[in-house]
Amino acid sequence: MKTKESYNSLNKMEAQVILDKGTEPPFTGEYNKNELPGLYLCRQCEAPLYFSEDKFSSGCGWPSFDDEIPEMVKKVLDEDGYRKEIVCNNCGGHLGHVFDGERFTDKNVRHCVNSISMRFVPSEQAPYERAIFASGCFWGKEFRLRQQKGVVATRVGYTGGKVSRPTYREVSSGLTGHTEAVEVIFDKKLTDFETLAKFFFEMHKATNAELQGKNNDGKYRSAIFYLNDYQRKIADNLVEQLKAKGLEIVTQVVRATSFYKAEGQHQKYYQKLGKEPERMFYEKRFGSI
Repeated sequence: MKTKESYNSLNKMEAQVILDKGTEPPFTGEYNKNELPGLYLCRQCEAPLYFSEDKFSSGCGWPSFDDEIPEMVKKVLDEDGYRKEIVCNNCGGHLGHVFDGERFTDKNVRHCVNSISMRFVPSEQAPYERAIFASGCFWGKEFRLRQQKGVVATRVGYTGGKVSRPTYREVSSGLTGHTEAVEVIFDKKLTDFETLAKFFFEMHKATNAELQGKNNDGKYRSAIFYLNDYQRKIADNLVEQLKAKGLEIVTQVVRATSFYKAEGQHQKYYQKLGKEPERMFYEKRFGSI
């Protein structure tokens, strides 16, 4: 992400949309039908906004997303007094509008974004990456993961089940199949998935000897939800390394499905309290991290 002093210069059309809150004509944007895997950055400040896996076709004429990168998109009341405008949370540049209740996807939200407000970067060149870890109550785990070098954003939520838009109470019932998890966005220049995955294994109890009863599954199960084959191979390799040390690892390595953001009171729980979690487990299990 760039600071105000180093923002990208904008041409006349870009400035009209990003600075003056204009709208590009429908079906004219370069990313309306883009289906390549990658990352969408703010055109003005390079902040990460959307991952391609959250993009879908709505037929509206503008790129549509049913989720944003945590902490990177801000929602404000539009000047018309009833719509919700979305802007880059880093530079304030206009992106478009967000609409709820249209039922295009199971997340039931649509970010309608001007192509001209974004810059697309293919996955192999993307400066940021996402990881999803589950290892018990997500309050303390988010706190710990957020402290790691290179982590630029986190959020807690529910994943791994079959119920759309579950609530905390529903997940706690054990009937949804979802587990509490932490989504981590990190800068690939400062850290990598393997480093974070090693820390994940060291910050929680992931063996049969340590996990007992209902803690082996349900909403507190240990799992890595991989987003690509690269992450899967690393996770599988780390499990094998730990098993070779005689540890009976119960961590599941499964393909990521929809991640549903938890309610606001659960986000940055300990940060809001202004204190650190008590009695957090940590045991070094690899040579270095």
